[in-house]
Amino acid sequence: MATVPEISDDDWEKFLRESAENTSAEAPKEPSARARMVTARLREQEARGELPEGWRTGPAWRDTEARARKRRRLWTFVGVPVAAALAFVAMKPSVIPGDPFGTGSTGTDVAATPLPPETAAPSGAPGAVDPDAPTQARPFAGSPALQWADGAAGIVPPPATAVKGFTKTQVKDLLAKTRALLIDTNLDPATLRGARPDAASKLIDPLQKDVHRLLGPALSKPGKKDDPLLLTSRFDPAEVRIAGNVVKTRGRMTFAGDKDGSVVVRADYTFVYPVVRAGTPADDKDAEATRTIVRRLLEVQLSDPARFQVTPGTVFLAQNQMESGNSTCDVYDGWFHPEFVGDRSSGPAPSGPEEDPYDRSKELDTGTPGVEEPCGTVSRV
Repeated sequence: MATVPEISDDDWEKFLRESAENTSAEAPKEPSARARMVTARLREQEARGELPEGWRTGPAWRDTEARARKRRRLWTFVGVPVAAALAFVAMKPSVIPGDPFGTGSTGTDVAATPLPPETAAPSGAPGAVDPDAPTQARPFAGSPALQWADGAAGIVPPPATAVKGFTKTQVKDLLAKTRALLIDTNLDPATLRGARPDAASKLIDPLQKDVHRLLGPALSKPGKKDDPLLLTSRFDPAEVRIAGNVVKTRGRMTFAGDKDGSVVVRADYTFVYPVVRAGTPADDKDAEATRTIVRRLLEVQLSDPARFQVTPGTVFLAQNQMESGNSTCDVYDGWFHPEFVGDRSSGPAPSGPEEDPYDRSKELDTGTPGVEEPCGTVSRV
């Protein structure tokens, strides 16, 4: 699949210079007030993260990326679960045919009534469930996610309608692109094993160099400032593999026009990844499994190319937040590291508050700017 190449620094400088001087007949033009801005001023503001409002090469993204890096990585807390009876619900067949994770295992968690789609924030966290220990055959045992949808079946866009300045068809296309972005970065089996999410890279405006860095170079050279987990879910195949062929998904998607005359899709989804240790035989049904829970909030934007500097056919990632539960704390090697019962974390002891990673009733906390938040604990996995 074709990918969007990164823009070199020389080309980037040329683009900024031509935009400021208004000399290029090929580059799309911003409003005249912005076109008169000199290159030096733009580059100085960019370095400080203070690009002017409406400059669509990343002020909102850069601000959000900085907050996301300060998010707590929720740490596993293995305590005494609260037992409560809950009717089991039937698991739908995976939306990806066959056995995409190559395990030969299908999972045997079965129940009767799946939850209806989420259309608004729930009033509270899911109730306690039967405290069964997860195994390779039953990777969602003891988890509220047993009632959640399977994979991409849980990402259902709302019906599209026209928004001021945009047709119903354009809004429908933006919703579809947002869904494809979520699937490629969070559910695609190759992405989960560490491959580059090429479909997502093709969707994102190439002018968002910082985003493309996370979808490209950061995959091979990750770090605290370039952490691909901000955008993609990845598990080291040398350490763990997905148990069975299902990742559970729950969330909702909405859209609206904004004050700048753009249309914005807001996607808030939680993904539950069941894993077993690498090397576990596929036929060992009783092998220990554990789960990593990842919640993501994206705002995907479509702007008028007559008013803003955008690349037609692509979308602008205006906001991104991520919170993970049950992954070793303060590790920035580009992988989630699920912890099993009895594992001793190599990271620092958690000092932050305990949280329920299944609780979707609360908004994601953006944290305090400039303050590194402590690692917390999760009340259940």
